[in-house]
Amino acid sequence: MKHLFLPVASVLVCLVLLVPVTAKNAEDIRCKCICPPYKDIEGQIYKQNVSLKDCNCLHVVEPMPVDGKDVEAYCLLCECKYEERSSGTIKFTIIMYLSILGLLLLYMVYLTLLEPMLKRRLFGHSQLIQSDDDVPVGDQQPFANAHNVLSRSHSRPNMLNKVEHAQQRWRKQVQEQRKSVFDRHVVLS
Repeated sequence: MKHLFLPVASVLVCLVLLVPVTAKNAEDIRCKCICPPYKDIEGQIYKQNVSLKDCNCLHVVEPMPVDGKDVEAYCLLCECKYEERSSGTIKFTIIMYLSILGLLLLYMVYLTLLEPMLKRRLFGHSQLIQSDDDVPVGDQQPFANAHNVLSRSHSRPNMLNKVEHAQQRWRKQVQEQRKSVFDRHVVLS
């Protein structure tokens, strides 16, 4: 039940933040007019928060850089586009991204801080702090009984037992390679 709290809380926070964003905000709609150079006037980009029907040069280009009869010629050169975005979708995406990033950060903290403490408690403190120099040649690795302890545990799923067994096999191979290289001075080919 504790494991469901964080995902449920993040979904509720997302919903609470998205409820006020159901209506279109003024920032979500705009008309953008790109006007090229005309006579001695430089090219400009004009943006206004107007409706779709008012998305034209006469309503968006303010102040009008030309006077009188040149207004129509200037407006014919301008290209106006109506743009709409969904800030609710953007907020939801960012919140989900940050939630996933937070969960991964919590998992990293668990792997770096809590898992070693739990293994020490489960397998015994003395086995974990033995260094490679203290291990006699005939001894197995410090985690030799880890698979046996974990296989007796019915609370862990079968896939985790397989992964743990593969880790133990890999650690045993590394230990044997270290012995071969450093003790017997034999390099594997």
